[in-house]
Amino acid sequence: MWQNALTLVVDRVRAARSVVAATGAGISAESGVPTFRGAGGLWRNFSASDLATPDAFARDPRLVWDWYRWRRERIRRAQPNAGHLVLARFETTLPGFQLVTQNVDGLHQRAGSRRLIELHGNIWRARCTAGCGLVTDVSREGADAPLEDAAGAELPTCECGGLQRPDIVWFGESLDPGDIDRAIAAARGCDVLLVIGTSALVYPAAALPLVARRAGALVVEINVEDTPITPQVGAVLRGPAAEVLPALEARL
Repeated sequence: MWQNALTLVVDRVRAARSVVAATGAGISAESGVPTFRGAGGLWRNFSASDLATPDAFARDPRLVWDWYRWRRERIRRAQPNAGHLVLARFETTLPGFQLVTQNVDGLHQRAGSRRLIELHGNIWRARCTAGCGLVTDVSREGADAPLEDAAGAELPTCECGGLQRPDIVWFGESLDPGDIDRAIAAARGCDVLLVIGTSALVYPAAALPLVARRAGALVVEINVEDTPITPQVGAVLRGPAAEVLPALEARL
């Protein structure tokens, strides 16, 4: 039912010198990754806003780490879907392609994406809280342990002896200015911006479509439902990313 819009998008992508994709939780939800928001996202009667904060970590780092290990083991079960795989291929098939994501689950990397700006961090990394700056890959931690053993493990420490924390931007924290600058520059310089599976509610990521539109780009929304930016985009491809993106790729 979006074939007319798809024709427009295909024509603009073919003529583009630069294409940017901005992804949100929707594309990962298609792979079965929980959003951890709302009643379905409760864990031990805590919500994400209770635990993903600097204050929560300062009060009880073990509780916060138990939650993140629990999340990681559920994410580990998920696989990149067809939408993730198309975006990974776009790196080599589309000119000046850049991927910007709000997701922390690492599914884009597992799909093969390498040209990636992670605005909110990555759940498979930990960083030192003592200020030494070391960031550690924890993707194999607990990989061979039963899921029920994920909680209660020892608190991770850095080589310098400092306590590590998840390399995630928590509620109340600022995003990395360098990542924001790169994302805004990509949006301002692109000819087509694909906005995929995002609620368009979380800033500054929600500002990227406005930046791109003001610079003259075609902003394309790929989502299963309307969002606050729907009335402002140039084209809407209504449906799951795992269906829409392969259809777009097949026409290019």
